[in-house]
Amino acid sequence: MRRRAFFKSLIGATSSFGMVRHGYGGKKEALIPTSVASGAPFSRVVLATERGLSHGIRPVAEERIGNLLARSIETLFEENADTVWRRLFHPEDVVGLKVNCLAGKGLSTRLELVNAVCEALLQAGIKKHRIIIWDRADRDLERAGYSIERRKNRVQCFGTNKAGYTSRIYEHGYVGSQLSRIVTDYCSAIINLPVLKDHGIVGLSVGLKNFFGAINNPNKYHDNAGDPYVADVNMLTPIRSKTRLTICDAITPQYEGGPPYMPQWTWPMNSLLVSTDMVAMDQVGWDIVEEKRRENKFSSLAGAGREPVYINTAADAEHELGTNNSAKINVLKV
Repeated sequence: MRRRAFFKSLIGATSSFGMVRHGYGGKKEALIPTSVASGAPFSRVVLATERGLSHGIRPVAEERIGNLLARSIETLFEENADTVWRRLFHPEDVVGLKVNCLAGKGLSTRLELVNAVCEALLQAGIKKHRIIIWDRADRDLERAGYSIERRKNRVQCFGTNKAGYTSRIYEHGYVGSQLSRIVTDYCSAIINLPVLKDHGIVGLSVGLKNFFGAINNPNKYHDNAGDPYVADVNMLTPIRSKTRLTICDAITPQYEGGPPYMPQWTWPMNSLLVSTDMVAMDQVGWDIVEEKRRENKFSSLAGAGREPVYINTAADAEHELGTNNSAKINVLKV
C-alpha cells in the first residue's frame, strides 16, 4: 500500500496479541505487544490525540498530558497503565529517559511529557535517584528548559558530557562508535522520548535517529541520508537490549526545515506516538510528515533527495529491528 493510502487508512483496530520483551540481560518476558495473523507478528503503534493540548511553545497542562499518556499505555498493552508500568520496570532498574533537546524549547521533548513519565515510574516503585533524564550535553538540556540535577534523592538530569563515553568502540555494520556511559554503565532500561520532526539531511528524526545522541561521532553517519548508519547504531547491543518503550512527542511536530526549530513549518498535532517497535513508529511518523508536506505543497522527502530509507534498512533481514510493512502495523487511535 502506498504511504498516502496507508496514512488515510489509519484506524483504531485492535487484535489479539501475545507479548515478548527483549529486555535487560537478554531475558525474554511477556511484555511487548504483538498481534498474530497468518503466522506473522503485527506491531502496534498508538496515535493518541487531544485537541487543544498545545499552543505553540506554551507549557502543556501536565495533568492532561499525563492522562493522555496513561490512555496510550492502556491502549497499547490492553491493560491498566499502572500495572503495565510495574511490569515493564522494576524497583531495581535504573531507567534512562533519552530526550531530544538539540533544537531548544521549540522543538525538543516537552518537559511536561517527561514529568508525566517520571511520575508513572515513581508510582511503579522506581526511586527518584534511579531515573535519569539525559541527552548529549548539559547545555542542550538547559536550552530546552531542563535543570541539571545530580543531588541524591532527586530525579537525575545530566548529559553525556558529565558521564563520558566508553573507551570501548561498539561496532555493527558500517558503524564504530563509543557509547554514552549513561547507556552502558548507568542504566538497565531506557525509554526513548524523541520528537517527530523533519531532518534536513536524513529526512526524518523520530525514534531510531534519536540514538545518534548516544554516540560520540554522529557527524560521521549522515551520508547517504543516514543509510545504513541509523539502523546500525540501533543494532549496538546496549541500545537494542535496554530500550523497552518509545514515546514520541508529536504535540507540535515539524515537517520542513529540521532539525533546527522553524515555527513556520510546525503544526499543532497535539499527539503522542507510543510503541515498542521503533521501526513501525518511524514508518507511521514518516507517513504523517509526508502527508503534511503534501498538504503544504512541498515535495516528498524522496523528491527533496533525503528519503529516510534507513527505516527500510532497520526492518530488513539483517537488522530485524521491527517492521516497516504497513500491512503489519496496527495503528490504534486514541
